[in-house]
Amino acid sequence: MNFTPAQLAAALDSTNLRLDATEADITTLCEDAAKHRFACVMLYPTSVAHAAQVLAGTGVRIGTVVGFPSGRFSPEAKIAEVIAARTAGAHEVDVVMNYAALLDGDLEWVDGELRAVARAARAQGLLLKIIVETCYLDADHRISALRLCEDAGADFIKTSTGFGTAGAQVDHIAGWAAARRGPIRLKASGGIKTLAQARALLDAGATRLGTSNAVQILAELTSGGDDAATTPGAGY
Repeated sequence: MNFTPAQLAAALDSTNLRLDATEADITTLCEDAAKHRFACVMLYPTSVAHAAQVLAGTGVRIGTVVGFPSGRFSPEAKIAEVIAARTAGAHEVDVVMNYAALLDGDLEWVDGELRAVARAARAQGLLLKIIVETCYLDADHRISALRLCEDAGADFIKTSTGFGTAGAQVDHIAGWAAARRGPIRLKASGGIKTLAQARALLDAGATRLGTSNAVQILAELTSGGDDAATTPGAGY
């Protein structure tokens, strides 16, 4: 599929979840997002208020992470983070599922967690993406995760935190695209560094890509370049 620069930019969540990110780094992230009209900036919760100041009046959306990166937080803690994110100025939350509970087969518990988090996100007017960390899930688990996210009413299911053993995989996105029953959207993240990777994931069915390389990927398109695809790995 061919994309215009504007179409590609509108699919990119420009991300800085580096452990050593400074306020200056977040300012640059936001300024670049405003310049290129990326879909969203994704950053840690304590950076949301600063991003809201930098992006005031630009229309660029702000996203933050919840239960990150392990997902092993109580539903009550995740709900508190969701509420705090909205108060600070976020528009979107990427919440990590307790995928360890999914692996243990406790689907009822995961279902309850996701429904509670989804209710909180809706009450706050936040777009909700659920991160399921596909590198640890087999095909059956990935479909179970999709069903749980659909049943909870999540807006997106998302592949990865970027801190697992691997990132976004084209076959995982394609599998979800073929199996979904309703309007849930797909976000790929983790290890997306080139235009070729971005094209492959969007062609497979993703409508958002989380990447710390948004500016570089967009520059590849505008310069007419297209690197050979490489296997996505861990890290944004």
